[in-house]
Amino acid sequence: MVGLLVLASLVMITVYFRESPNGTLHGFQSAGSTALRPFEVAANRIARPFHDAYNWTADVFHAKQENEQLKEENARLRQQVVLAATGAQEAAALQKLLKLKRASAYQDYAKTAVTAEVLSNPVGQFDQTIVIAAGSSSGIRVHDAVVTKRGLVGQVTKVLHDTALVTLLTDKESNVTAKDHQTTAIGVVRHSQGPEDLLFLDRVLKNKRVNEGDTVITAGQMSGHRLSSFYPRNIPIGRVTRVGQTDVDPFQDVQVMPFVDFSSLQYVVVLASHKPRPQMP
Repeated sequence: MVGLLVLASLVMITVYFRESPNGTLHGFQSAGSTALRPFEVAANRIARPFHDAYNWTADVFHAKQENEQLKEENARLRQQVVLAATGAQEAAALQKLLKLKRASAYQDYAKTAVTAEVLSNPVGQFDQTIVIAAGSSSGIRVHDAVVTKRGLVGQVTKVLHDTALVTLLTDKESNVTAKDHQTTAIGVVRHSQGPEDLLFLDRVLKNKRVNEGDTVITAGQMSGHRLSSFYPRNIPIGRVTRVGQTDVDPFQDVQVMPFVDFSSLQYVVVLASHKPRPQMP
């Protein structure tokens, strides 16, 4: 049976190709195509929405992929911009500190001044210390003065090999012999014991003149004077913001706003009292 069908098919194909275009088989094919044309058109119309939906879904999926890729690229570029900006800020800060070490006020310490990164800032009002990334291996010792380009930060109070603890000027135990740069009135700068980073120029006698707006600086070592100091002279501390006095107190009430922002220290300069120790091979 199968052989007869195959033979019949071969005969019809042979006749079809040998027959003229106006032959019976060609006419039958043309009539069949014409009869099936409406079904083909209907099938295309039915299939088109599904085809369009498929294409739309594929486009949406592709667009989502591109959107995710663009988001990742934007995040990467944004991170690069932040890193570049941070690097530029750090470089600018370090450049200013390097210039600071050559300033006249620190000329005696130009060869031993150590620039160090601040590893940790104060975590609360009662913790007025910072940790810096330099220690005894860099020549730093206890009582070395710590400064920034703005002025006095505090002094080193504990030293390890590669780190050191710095007690800020805002600590309740800190004090530094200071003077009014304009009038040379001498006193001691202490913390105000309040929530703000205000300082007071204490122990200034009433017969000494201090004016609002005057600059307060370190007085330095003064042999034979009643007020001694570990700090070098002429380091800026702050500006006088208020001057008052009472009848019962023999000293003036002098309020000082520090030049340094103690809440955002990134780099400091330690005016080291010793040269760095040589490293063992």
